[in-house]
Amino acid sequence: MTRHLYVHLPFCAHRCGYCDFVTVVGRSGQHGAYVDALLRELALERELLAPELETVFLGGGTPTFTEPSALERLLCALPPAGELSIEANPETVTQELARALRRLGVNRVSLGVQSFRPHLLSALERVAQPDTVRRAFYHLRDAGFDNISFDLIYGIPGQSPSDLEADLGDALELGPEHLSCYELEAKPGTRFTHAHGDELVRQADAMETYFEIVVERLTSAGYRWYETANFCRTPDGADRPDLRARHNLAYWFGRDYLGLGIGAVSTVDGRRWRNTPRLPAYVTSLAGGLRPERELEPLSLDVRRRERVMLGLRLDEPLRVEGLGDVLDAAALDRLQRLGLVDRSGPTLALTRRGRMLGGGVTADLLA
Repeated sequence: MTRHLYVHLPFCAHRCGYCDFVTVVGRSGQHGAYVDALLRELALERELLAPELETVFLGGGTPTFTEPSALERLLCALPPAGELSIEANPETVTQELARALRRLGVNRVSLGVQSFRPHLLSALERVAQPDTVRRAFYHLRDAGFDNISFDLIYGIPGQSPSDLEADLGDALELGPEHLSCYELEAKPGTRFTHAHGDELVRQADAMETYFEIVVERLTSAGYRWYETANFCRTPDGADRPDLRARHNLAYWFGRDYLGLGIGAVSTVDGRRWRNTPRLPAYVTSLAGGLRPERELEPLSLDVRRRERVMLGLRLDEPLRVEGLGDVLDAAALDRLQRLGLVDRSGPTLALTRRGRMLGGGVTADLLA
């Protein structure tokens, strides 16, 4: 049975120019009806889920922008899970919200920091300022959260390597348990690319340098580079918890997961579907007791094997390759081993540190 649940809360106070997630601006009067629809979808799909889950992840949008009573009602109705994570924008995290989240069973918060530099936050159209981030972090600490993650972005228009160094330094000074560091991806044709087109081209040329800065700075500070863009503090004792993002690990290990809400994706028993991204259609269908409109994606054995390689090689753990030989290019594997980019050891395959720095290009070469 499926042990991983994703719940999409799409509401935001403002849509940032670079964002391409399924989001809805404002609509405070519709938050309650949307949570009603989520709970109806959960009831319809409950038989797919184990009685107790390993992980639940509330993503968005800005989940903590959701009207408080609707968010509380949702959290109270979710199945119990070992890791219950929620994404939060710093400006939404008050002392009261932090305490409420902890009381309601949330035990991990992913804070959308993006940057500590005011001019870069302005370029990203972010509301929070550096002091907002610090205040949110301390509210969470005071509420008892001991598993906090920061999202940081690099390749922002106007950013320099020294800006990135300073962002990493500010993050490390606070000492979150986890850091996710992503290169900015601005979709062609958006208002963001129209506003920053030439600068985005310049930033694209610097991405390799930025990535090297991130890896070097965070690993030197004692963080484990456990996935291409993700780093966690290393437990200093056998009784300390594993601080990797357990929900995301389920994706990278190819586990089944159920997604609820508009635009949410599910992969269960070799089937994949995506819910409609349209809020009115989603709410109307579930109000009538029907599943929302869904886009089905064929998942052949070949596709599943290729995804297993692509996702598995993002991790610092060797990938077991039994049953995956059909999608690996033997000649490319030999060549990449000679170049010191891949390590094949018996039944396992892993990228070397040099190979991980090149990332997707090496994996693409490996796939037949």
